Amino acid sequence: MSLALKNTLFRFGGPSPALAGLVCLSLAHAAAAQDQSEAPPPKVSIAAAYTEEITEEAVFIGRAEALDKADIVARVSGFLESQNVEDGALVKRGDVLFTIEPDLYEATLQSRNADLDRAEANLELAKVDLARKEELYRRDATPESERDIARANELVAEAEVKAAKAAIQQAELDLSYTKIHAPFDGRIGRVAISVGDVVGPTNPPLVNIVSEAPIYVNFSINEKQFTTVLEAVGENASSLAESNKSPNVHVTLPNGSELDETGKIVFVDNRIDPLTGAIRMRAEFPNENRLIIDGAFLSVQIEALEPTLEVLVPQAALQRDQRGEFVLVVNDQQMVEQRYITTGDNEGTAVIVKDGLREGESVIVEGLQRVRPGVAVDAVVASEQPGE
Repeated sequence: MSLALKNTLFRFGGPSPALAGLVCLSLAHAAAAQDQSEAPPPKVSIAAAYTEEITEEAVFIGRAEALDKADIVARVSGFLESQNVEDGALVKRGDVLFTIEPDLYEATLQSRNADLDRAEANLELAKVDLARKEELYRRDATPESERDIARANELVAEAEVKAAKAAIQQAELDLSYTKIHAPFDGRIGRVAISVGDVVGPTNPPLVNIVSEAPIYVNFSINEKQFTTVLEAVGENASSLAESNKSPNVHVTLPNGSELDETGKIVFVDNRIDPLTGAIRMRAEFPNENRLIIDGAFLSVQIEALEPTLEVLVPQAALQRDQRGEFVLVVNDQQMVEQRYITTGDNEGTAVIVKDGLREGESVIVEGLQRVRPGVAVDAVVASEQPGE
């Protein structure tokens, strides 16, 4: 205890308990302030803001759609004689998928051929009769009505020949329909019937078939984004799908992996949906590995044509309060500054900074809870620097 303090205490007749307590409290605060002033600055880890060329993307939900898909329905009735493909098989255009008993239709075709022979014979007879009646009419040996009847009989015979030929064509078609062919290259689904079943045009489809490569992905973008794309490529809505300047399109598969193929826009709708404010578009992908399946939901990304140089910082440096997002910057004097920033999209573990930060400025990524704006810090560079 200092001499001045002792003199003060004795001046008031000795140290009272209350005064002694006040003195001790003052001494404790003074000691704490001295310890605090002598404490080393807190250690923090920092990372430098860096720049990188970023190709900005717009992401949408899309749905895959096969270029061709069809339900295979029997066009004639009969017993199913054979099934020539397995469920889920890949087929080529023209491959025979099923055979319906052809015997009935072969017999019908033979009958129609016989009808044609009969009609042609009747036509020859009608021609001979007409020639005889015309000769007799010239000799005034038969009335005009007989000649007219013979001429009408010839016309009827000609019509019967035409009808017989048409019936033959129909019979040939029906016979050809007993073999059901694949209409295009694709993969068939589950076969819904068995050999021996009676099938026909009124029965459910035998199977469905879809083409797999190439394949469409349909999606919609809002009118603002669509206008931005048109301005970027210098095209209009009608020519965008035909232009070589069309932006690249990528998709993310349902398992989260990105398809290693680039699509192109092949269709743009002619109007914006007034209910959603979006316009429908379609991209085509080669789908060589058949990873896009008809009906699948996918994430679609449209790239901007030119990459832009952007400032990025680790997401770990980002904080938020009522005013918005901010970072803690360590300046050249090792002092902490609070800096509000405007952010863009995430890029991996980093975030794009649109405004408020320059390349090379250091932001705190570890030790944020130990510091506040205006204090000095002992800054060390983080072990893993982004952008390297």
